[in-house]
Amino acid sequence: MKENDSELKKSVTEARDTVTNTPDISIMNACIAHAREVKATQLELIKTKDYDFAPEFQNLTIQLYLLGVMWKCAENLGSKDAANELAFTAMKTMLVQDGMQKQKAIKRINFLRKMSKLEDDHNALAVVIGYESEPNDNSLVEVFDHYINDMQVSGAFWRLYDRGRKIMLYGGLFIAFAVIWFVTLFMPGNSTIAILAAGLIAAAIFVIPVFLVGIFMYRTKIKKANKVS
Repeated sequence: MKENDSELKKSVTEARDTVTNTPDISIMNACIAHAREVKATQLELIKTKDYDFAPEFQNLTIQLYLLGVMWKCAENLGSKDAANELAFTAMKTMLVQDGMQKQKAIKRINFLRKMSKLEDDHNALAVVIGYESEPNDNSLVEVFDHYINDMQVSGAFWRLYDRGRKIMLYGGLFIAFAVIWFVTLFMPGNSTIAILAAGLIAAAIFVIPVFLVGIFMYRTKIKKANKVS
């Protein structure tokens, strides 16, 4: 009899949990669908603006914006849990649906949590504007317009950084292999460690000046951007 009562209680509990959790699952799915519609509409609107932002910055900004959109959607649909937490859960589900591995999606959400808050614990601009957005408005354009003159997130600056990184990597490897080949061929008798050390030193002699020039260019561009703004 006790076993039957225990099984009955377990069944009732499971049924109650299912009923309790179902609304939030349906709300989350509704928020994802709403976010996809908003994203498609907003991306069409920003196409005409010809923005040139770093890809990572653009993706981050859009995701923070959609967090705000889903946060407001969850509130409007009466989420029983904290609506902002449901927005993060919905974003993780959305990323997985779009093909991102689950572990990467979890790391991305942790990163978005950090970036969604400013130092004074206020919400990031993209989150706020996403939360306050209305259907078919220019809210995402409004977000990106705030960063047009920010050199640190510009696509041109990102491409310069990417080229500099490749120059250091491939140039350093080429110099190292060239020195190792030269020492091995024309200076026989050196130990393996000495040959490798010569290659590494030669690579460092190439990489360090390139790095310093890159830092100088970065500071120069930032100073010019600050004067303009």
